[in-house]
Amino acid sequence: MTSRQEQNSGTVEVREKLRFDEQLLSEYMTSHVEGFHGSLNVRQFRGGQSNPTYLLEADSGRYVLRRKPPGDLLKSAHAVDREYRVISALYGADFPVPRPYVLCEDDVVVGTSFYIMECVEGRIFWDLDLPGLESDERAAIYDSVNDTIAKLHGFDYGALGLEDFGKPGNYFARQISRWSGQYRASETRSIAAMDRLMEWLPEHIPDDESASIVHGDFRLDNMIIDADEPRVIAVLDWELSTIGHPLADFTYHLMSWQMPEIGLGSAGLRDKDLATLGIPSEDEYTRLYCERTGRTGGIADRAFYSAFNFFRLAAILQGIAGRVRDGTAASAHAGQAERAVEPLADLGWKFAARA
Repeated sequence: MTSRQEQNSGTVEVREKLRFDEQLLSEYMTSHVEGFHGSLNVRQFRGGQSNPTYLLEADSGRYVLRRKPPGDLLKSAHAVDREYRVISALYGADFPVPRPYVLCEDDVVVGTSFYIMECVEGRIFWDLDLPGLESDERAAIYDSVNDTIAKLHGFDYGALGLEDFGKPGNYFARQISRWSGQYRASETRSIAAMDRLMEWLPEHIPDDESASIVHGDFRLDNMIIDADEPRVIAVLDWELSTIGHPLADFTYHLMSWQMPEIGLGSAGLRDKDLATLGIPSEDEYTRLYCERTGRTGGIADRAFYSAFNFFRLAAILQGIAGRVRDGTAASAHAGQAERAVEPLADLGWKFAARA
């Protein structure tokens, strides 16, 4: 097992700042979660740096609780109500997400709003090269991941009742403005590349107003793979989902092929021998996605999308760094986030300069 797998897998005792009255939660679940019964045991998942996530075990089975973190929060961040809504819509459309049970917006129960969903049993891979697997299984897993994101972008979001889940137009302009604002609100030091990107990006947005449901953080470790078969059985962590541009979502996912070692615990696929591993190249993977989504002309302006996505990830990690500063970060390893912001911004600016 790799160090990153060890660092993020399994559960730990609930951290002191994130504890709550377990008896009060048990009483709430008895009244609001179908079939729930028995004594409740609560553990906290190691992974996750934004919304604290807990494993709930009872006689009736295992459940997962996701909640807003306590403390002063950035506006529009940690929207567990939006997570619950999109998971509910997609579960009804037979997309691989956990079954949602209940959303609670009453802060009395655990101190902040939360929702409860089923605990899906399977494998989560924290290393992109899937160590320990055979090449054909790696290939099949990546094919299933590709098929999953293509299926997500193919839904008619209006037919799923999500027509007001986000604004379909001017997606990049609004995202750049949003993440620039959240970066400034969490800023702990000046980073020149972020300043340049915030000036450059709004002036170079491609002329393409496609719209779909977007996950917002679509990557391998946000998925559960079947324990025995190489297929995605659940996509997790929908905090950043909205109605947005499918190419923003897909090219963010492509960062897996572009990411070097920057101190986050695991490098991307950029320097790996993909052919030997059985993992498709970035171009092969992109071609397959375009085939599945009917984009016959491929993806133009890829340098812009890459610059945008490295900027966006840097801003997200700066938000985590801000919570480290404020003492409300959900992960014990969140301090690594601040060190990664500048390298990510530098990478984003390199793509911008290439464009």
